[in-house]
Amino acid sequence: MAKFTYIDLFAGIGGFHLALESIGGTCCGFSEIAPDAIKAYCTNYNITEEHNFGDITKLTSLPKHDFMTAGVPCQSWSIAGKNLGFDDDRGQLWNDTLFLLNESRPKTFIFENVKGLTDPRNKKALDYILDRIAQAGYYAQPFVLNAYDYGVPQTRVRIYIVGFKEKKYLDRLVIPSPAPGSVQLGDILDDYDLCDRNNSNTKSRWSLSCNEQGFNDYFLFNDLRNGHTTIHSWDIIPTTDRQKYICYMLLQNRRKSIYGILDGNAMALNHFRQIDPSIQLCEIEDLVAMGILKTCPYKYVITGDTSCLPEDDRFLLSLARCGTIIVDELKINKEIKKRKIKISQSLHRLEQNGIIKCAEIRYDFKNTKISTGLNGVNRIFLPTSKIYPTLVASDTNDYITTVPIKATTTEEWRATFMKEIYYKHKYRQITKSEACRIQGFPPDFILPTARSRWMKLIGNSVAVPVVKMLAQAIVSTGVFDENDWDRNTPTSTHQAMRLFDCI
Repeated sequence: MAKFTYIDLFAGIGGFHLALESIGGTCCGFSEIAPDAIKAYCTNYNITEEHNFGDITKLTSLPKHDFMTAGVPCQSWSIAGKNLGFDDDRGQLWNDTLFLLNESRPKTFIFENVKGLTDPRNKKALDYILDRIAQAGYYAQPFVLNAYDYGVPQTRVRIYIVGFKEKKYLDRLVIPSPAPGSVQLGDILDDYDLCDRNNSNTKSRWSLSCNEQGFNDYFLFNDLRNGHTTIHSWDIIPTTDRQKYICYMLLQNRRKSIYGILDGNAMALNHFRQIDPSIQLCEIEDLVAMGILKTCPYKYVITGDTSCLPEDDRFLLSLARCGTIIVDELKINKEIKKRKIKISQSLHRLEQNGIIKCAEIRYDFKNTKISTGLNGVNRIFLPTSKIYPTLVASDTNDYITTVPIKATTTEEWRATFMKEIYYKHKYRQITKSEACRIQGFPPDFILPTARSRWMKLIGNSVAVPVVKMLAQAIVSTGVFDENDWDRNTPTSTHQAMRLFDCI
């Protein structure tokens, strides 16, 4: 087993620590500021809080070490966030990390971040990071890897930047080939004995799972999509065939460009009647009353004095054409997003004050946020599923069931699920021990009792098996076999690396 020392920056609950310690690493200290994370780190690894260096922005040096790890906060680059990159203060933490890399000069490092950093919109930011690494005298290569390919039943795609002080070790680095499905969802469930393992191949390694018959191993609760395992609100709420017909009419047509400029557009009564002249307003209003559809003000006309209004309201009204405001045009206006104007609230206030009047009402599904799902349920995964979605700090509306089902047709598959699982409420959220296993931690890993607190910690962590695989690949280069430690004077750029010039 290799012998090396490491320092764990943005340590969280120690996913890097667990991986590196298991292959011979000795921790020289860690940097973390979240109280829950610090407590979990010290408790589970039996070390004192004196080993915590604290806030990275206040560090000017680190103890001598061979291996640096850093899970730099990802919100600045996350697709789920606002994608502000280095315009977000959290993006500046990359500069503190790079400063300490150049100052302490370890033999090797791994930096982890969300795949959003590889998005074309963030190309300049990634190039900046790689350029600063090179300026510090390191040779690095980014890898985009999915945790599902390396020993956990979770689709978790991340970028890992691996670097060495000497190029020869980077040249020797070999990342093992993916082995998707080696651990499946049923393997990590607390109360399920997986007798019949799902050995079918998915069309994509990074897709969700289907069984040998091609039936999805999960059910999606959503009104904006359609498939053999999609459950719509009109499947849950008692509806007539006629009402289902109207719902499917909207579902199948709302993304057509003739109805608007958005990816999904509300439709007016006349749009429904263009498709089927027999549609009556009362039928649509009944679906609104049932909570399946909602009314959407689409067009306003200016009817009052606009001279003495707040600046944001005046800007909103300045976008009118011939005295008419189209709401969908406001939704895609970049300046409105930049000003953080709440469109619905502003229009409602202007209407209440008699400045504008609604001239056209349209109709859309009430539930239009995919991740929210229906009645608090987004997806329910069967125990035979190969894979679970990415764990996130804020938790999700995803559930699992330990009840297996069998069927010969998609219709039977769906009907059996509704009868045996959904209506009997035989589904639940994942437990703390299951979440730990999904991330590659031991099931008895000590975390806070409150779900929101432990989910935040485990959802922000790295997947341990991926880091262990990378660390073993690094060890295999021989980087720790030779005593090549040096304390050369850092390059002249290191002082400037605290600052980030706009890119």
